[in-house]
Amino acid sequence: MRKQNLWRHAVLITVTVFALVPILFVVSAALNPLGTLNSAELLPTGASLDNARKLFADPDHDFKRWFFNSVFISLFSSAASVLIGLCAAYAFSRMRFKGRRAGLLWVLVTQMFPQFLAIVTIFIIFTRITELYPSIGFDTPWGLMLLYLGGALGVNTYLMKGFLDTVPKEIDESATVDGATHAQIFWRIIVPLVTPVLAVTTLLAFISTMNEFLMANIFLRDDASKTLAVGMFGMLGPDSRDTNFGMFAVGTLITAVPTVGIFLWLQRYIVSGLTMGAVKG
Repeated sequence: MRKQNLWRHAVLITVTVFALVPILFVVSAALNPLGTLNSAELLPTGASLDNARKLFADPDHDFKRWFFNSVFISLFSSAASVLIGLCAAYAFSRMRFKGRRAGLLWVLVTQMFPQFLAIVTIFIIFTRITELYPSIGFDTPWGLMLLYLGGALGVNTYLMKGFLDTVPKEIDESATVDGATHAQIFWRIIVPLVTPVLAVTTLLAFISTMNEFLMANIFLRDDASKTLAVGMFGMLGPDSRDTNFGMFAVGTLITAVPTVGIFLWLQRYIVSGLTMGAVKG
């Protein structure tokens, strides 16, 4: 029996080591007082928090501003995309209207093409928008949020539409007989029942927005409007790649805090959705 389980333990240990070694390396680089790439080692000597102090006190890199921009944009865009996507998913799942099948097909097709393929077109559109409405153009968080909303709505809508199809329509019919309107059915019945998929979609949207670099690097050129991904990328320039590595490692660890916090907050909703209906009462 032990021999049969030996290979399972070996695989588990290998996967665990493979996952933990990069994290340990980043933690050791953050605690390394020298703070350089050449001096990075798995077990640093004389560990200290000097890199963290340098990061927050560095006048050339406004890390606190980058952190606020990333969290603000991620929270707002993920919440807005989930809300709009849920409304669209409810319409596709519960209502019958002309163009419904074509709309669903269009939502599915748009998921097959990455948003970066339209970067030239989007750039031209935002150039014109910046001239007419500077408050939602380049170097503004609102413009970047609009950009993220357009890329996330297709995926969120299709994901939540599939989950809504599993909710019995008899519930809606019973509520309609009792005199409930579509708004009352949506907010008081449907939303509580689909909380698990809302939690998963919100988590995925937050992670993708928090870690997004390519679009943000193109549309955010002002240092005060940069997100964490763009700002920290600038810390590893050709002339400062070695000297700023310790501060970069500290920033990487701090960047993971909001994501872990959102996951812990939404975990109970995800678990409740997985166990829903598993026990007969």
